[in-house]
Amino acid sequence: MESPTLQTARLILAPLRLLDAPVIQQLFPQWDVVRYLGSHVPWPYPDDGALTYIRDVALPAVAEGREWHWTIRLTSEPARVIGCISLHDQPENHRGFWLAPQWRGHGYMREACEVINAFWFMTLQRPLMQVPKAVGNEASRRISQREGMRVIQRQDGDFVSGPMEQEIWELTRAEWLAMHGRTSA
Repeated sequence: MESPTLQTARLILAPLRLLDAPVIQQLFPQWDVVRYLGSHVPWPYPDDGALTYIRDVALPAVAEGREWHWTIRLTSEPARVIGCISLHDQPENHRGFWLAPQWRGHGYMREACEVINAFWFMTLQRPLMQVPKAVGNEASRRISQREGMRVIQRQDGDFVSGPMEQEIWELTRAEWLAMHGRTSA
């Protein structure tokens, strides 16, 4: 299944396209964006990093049905990309996201996660969501706490900013359904 366009009251989650590379290249390579990402993210970020990632990693994974990637855009400014969010069929790493620093603090990522979680549990019918986070990433941890996730594992992690403890947060489909007043779907 390809990544469909998803919408909330304030956001449009548009499927990632190769044409998004230039704006992502401008927004993404900021320390506040990358420091808590896995060390596989090159730093300093290369001049063609977004193009290479979208073309060679993200879009092939979407075509193979292993990943789903979206840009996050404001409904009031649908041409403006403010971040990205993705889902992965990968144990202990089902969801990832980033938001440009100037757009933080408005609840946009929490709103994007709500619709992405519904897609994961309702459309894709996945039984469980697990997301890794650097212990130091308090903003991301707060999102998971508000979603009802819990820490199931702590382990050593390697991030762009260096070695740090990593937590795996988890939410089951049954828990998500119960939180949203549904017994099954």
